[in-house]
Amino acid sequence: MKVSENGELGDQEDQQPGGKKMEIQLELNLKQKLATRLGTLIAASLVYFCFCCDTAVASVIFAALLGLLLRSPTFVFSLVMTAQRDIMALQRFLALNLYLLKRDRGGFTIARCFQQLSRAQPQKACFVMDDRRITYAEALLLSEKVAGFFSGQGLQRGDCVALLMETRLEYPCIWLGLSQLGVITALINSNLRGESLLHSIKVANAKALIIGSELMDVLQSLIEKEQLPCLPVYQYTDKELRTIPGHELLPGAVDLSAALATQQAMALPASSSAEEARSKLLYVYTSGTTGLPKAAVITNLRFLFMAAGTFYMLRLNRDDVVYNPLPLYHTAGGIVGVGMALLNGSTVVLRKKFSAKNFWLDCSRNDCTVAQYIGELCRYLLATPYTPEQQHHRLRMMYGNGLRPQIWSQFVRRFSIPQIGEIYGATEGNSNLINITNREGAIGFVPVYGRKIYPVQVLLCDEETGELLKDPRGHCIRCRPGEAGLLVGKVDSRRAVSAFHGYADKGASEKKLLRNVFAKDDVFFNSGDMVVCDILGYFYFKDRTGDTFRWRGENVATQEVEAIITNCVGLEDCVVYGVEIPHVEGKAGMAAIVDPGRKVDMDYLSIMLRGSLPAYARPLFIRLLDEIPRTATFKLKKRELANEGYDLTRLSDPIFYLNRDGVYRHLSRDQYKSLQAGTAGL
Repeated sequence: MKVSENGELGDQEDQQPGGKKMEIQLELNLKQKLATRLGTLIAASLVYFCFCCDTAVASVIFAALLGLLLRSPTFVFSLVMTAQRDIMALQRFLALNLYLLKRDRGGFTIARCFQQLSRAQPQKACFVMDDRRITYAEALLLSEKVAGFFSGQGLQRGDCVALLMETRLEYPCIWLGLSQLGVITALINSNLRGESLLHSIKVANAKALIIGSELMDVLQSLIEKEQLPCLPVYQYTDKELRTIPGHELLPGAVDLSAALATQQAMALPASSSAEEARSKLLYVYTSGTTGLPKAAVITNLRFLFMAAGTFYMLRLNRDDVVYNPLPLYHTAGGIVGVGMALLNGSTVVLRKKFSAKNFWLDCSRNDCTVAQYIGELCRYLLATPYTPEQQHHRLRMMYGNGLRPQIWSQFVRRFSIPQIGEIYGATEGNSNLINITNREGAIGFVPVYGRKIYPVQVLLCDEETGELLKDPRGHCIRCRPGEAGLLVGKVDSRRAVSAFHGYADKGASEKKLLRNVFAKDDVFFNSGDMVVCDILGYFYFKDRTGDTFRWRGENVATQEVEAIITNCVGLEDCVVYGVEIPHVEGKAGMAAIVDPGRKVDMDYLSIMLRGSLPAYARPLFIRLLDEIPRTATFKLKKRELANEGYDLTRLSDPIFYLNRDGVYRHLSRDQYKSLQAGTAGL
């Protein structure tokens, strides 16, 4: 990001045809200051002559307020420019909090909310997938059968069951049924194997395991290695798969689908206790970009806040048909997506696995009005060849998180998306923001008058290490507009908006908390994200703490470099990270680019990077790979790549080195030896 001449902060220009520069306003230019002061004087004069001219005390007070306003034109300008936005947000926020308060005091669980909806609209389609659909009445019946069956198996409130299954219509009904008993469901990532899978089951302290027959080979390998704890296994097999080889019942497993076919339904009790709304509902695992997955605790009230928060703040409605191609074991697909059906009465269209080729066909075929995105999904859609059918849809909105500012406008124009609802939040976190105004590149906003009272704050820190900077009293320092800082959220267990329930592992929970931030004994959640805000209160994502590295005395934000390289190489996957070089201070930039065909034009890339990035931000090394390791939610794993570095003795991938003439050429053995010996002249 860079500051423009009129005091605006802008990202580097999009390299795509028709791309434009996104600018973030940090201060007023001279014309804006003069216009603001003049407007203030005119408005003040009208107020004075109408209300204050006949009273001496009122006149003195009014004059003092006028003086303050004239000295702060930026505040006045921001207040006026955002008034409509803030009034709209306040109305929606109050409606959301009223909804949450009623549900909390009434002891409403997700299961009880769904029961109400199902009785109100029993024949409406709840979930749709391929050529199958399940109505609200059918979903409720299935969940009640699940509750009845596992009640007979001896499961009790507080027990945990691990659910390992690919996306299917029955997936939400299974954990919903377990929740009627007060049983917690651990939603296991269906892509996990070996140690990561075993860890996820153990850390949740699961008492049983439900598995889809499509994943039985994964479980079989753990059983054969005698790694799996002695747990009862319940296998669910779709009707159409029962006669297909490879879907036979595992030895010792219970045929869950057959058992449910004859099971009597077990309805929820007529009454509920107030504390039920705050009871544990799910364990949802973090992505595991920096190690083994951690099981984040999702209570019923937390689920309510995430799903209803999106519904209320973005003004979705029951008539919407929501396209959700995301995995159901993750927060975005399994809570924010599925929650539109379970809590809000919308029909949700599911897909087993995301397909860029079929995304728009699915939306059109199912008459979807809203669709979800996550991570790099939007870039994958942009990378597909253009066809007119890509605009033959009825979408009025797409919502999600992670749409990069560098492709935002291009994505909206190409696919004719009227509104983007960018959401910022973490599975376990309480630093929640949302962009409800279609502001390009913004992850959300806080009203300018509420920066010190809203639970989300931005703290000044060392961009490279993430270490917080303190004032002489030992307190943290709030960032001013334009200053990059660490996003944190104040923890208040009394409110759904700012509660932090942590992980199943209490030790991991404590590591995410910051104490004594602004006052003694206050507690904040550390998001680990670096953001910057403008004078209008909009927030913009900058980088993850630890991803930013220092080179040539300057901080390099990896996301900006990644965006430029990605545009240069035709929207292929790219990650940028810092690597250590012996005898040299700081970390040099290194980019890893997916290029299985080795088609990247290094001469062209060299020219584009020279024209787009300052010298210190240009990667010193470029590595071409067949594939970059990633999580199931499309997040790219940097740590193992950074550990491998540019070591020619360990790596067989092509590695290019930025020579003194600004051109990338193959890193030679002699150059590698010079770098290791500290004689390369860096």
